[in-house]
Amino acid sequence: MSVYFSPEHEAFRHRVREFLAQEVLPFADEWEHARCIPRQTWLEMGRRGLLGLPYPKAYGGAELDLFYSLAFLEELGRTGYSGFRASVSVHEYMATHYLATSGSEALKRSYLTKAIAGEKIAALAITEKDAGSDLNRIATTATLDGDCFVVNGEKTFVTNGTTAGFITLAARTAPASTTAKRGATGLSLLIVDAESPGISRQRQDKIGWHCSDTAELRFENVRVPAENLIGKPAGGFMYLMRGFQLERLVAATLAIGGMDRCIEETCRHIVGRPAFQGTLAGLQAIRHRVADLVTDIEAARQLVYHAAWLYRRGELPIAECSMAKLRATELASRVAAECLQLHGSRGYLEGSAISRIYRDAPAATMAGGASEVMRDIIAQIAIEENHRPGGVP
Repeated sequence: MSVYFSPEHEAFRHRVREFLAQEVLPFADEWEHARCIPRQTWLEMGRRGLLGLPYPKAYGGAELDLFYSLAFLEELGRTGYSGFRASVSVHEYMATHYLATSGSEALKRSYLTKAIAGEKIAALAITEKDAGSDLNRIATTATLDGDCFVVNGEKTFVTNGTTAGFITLAARTAPASTTAKRGATGLSLLIVDAESPGISRQRQDKIGWHCSDTAELRFENVRVPAENLIGKPAGGFMYLMRGFQLERLVAATLAIGGMDRCIEETCRHIVGRPAFQGTLAGLQAIRHRVADLVTDIEAARQLVYHAAWLYRRGELPIAECSMAKLRATELASRVAAECLQLHGSRGYLEGSAISRIYRDAPAATMAGGASEVMRDIIAQIAIEENHRPGGVP
């Protein structure tokens, strides 16, 4: 029994696990080598209703509560292929999130419906060479010229960058204030057709997350219809600040699923690995390390679920989402490293599941806001809450 997941949630989780076992896991190594997820897989996920879980039925979505998404994300994490989970989660919970929550009806009909169907892959372009979590440094501009914005600039680390059919772009439509904090003025979000003249896309090679294509994008006088603006002009900062909380919750949930897979692989190994008069699983030193790991994972899981519960209630749990992302993603790196150690030299061989998990894990501590940024956010909130003006807590 769970206070978060009903029998319906768990039945859905089982269906997702079966789908991934049949349609993803047998082919994922090929996708890693090809550095790409086949279009047919996106279409099949769309056909099965897996790409629009939180979105309204009017656009082809399933209109399901947040804990259906958590079950889905945990199962994505359990595949052990971080590139696959990154591409799908960015498409469903980041690039399309702003469109679904703040886009016009026309934009939703044109782009969201196709994204939910898997017909168009979505990318989110925020990061630049000199601008990550510090949105005030975003230099890409979108200048209104008649009935179009003219976009110029460069983006980097764009997930789905070379395969996307459309891009949710953060650009500066008004000058940044010299006094506002963290880019609070001048930023807007636009939907850009990826095949628009003036866009060039260059794939970036990474040490992990291989089947997730990542790209640098260059925009040179790209004309974007003015009606492709998401929400209000210069409203991008507030949209992004809200969207980042979901993004961090998603990252934390994926990390939980990834750790579950890591422990599963490790327990299977130590039970089957002969050692001395028994197996590795019979050695107290090994058993205690596993006990510590699963205890830490369970603690992180409950933090993630609590943050999700707050978010589902309509709150904006900035501290809790940051804590969940910080704890889960950093723990995932430690769990991967310790589980690799428990696999011994076999785990260090190229092609083993644990070596891939170990290689992939650190990226999650950087994507969606680095651990250092999470700590800064958490500390700022904690200090403000515990030191009110006048010295009264």
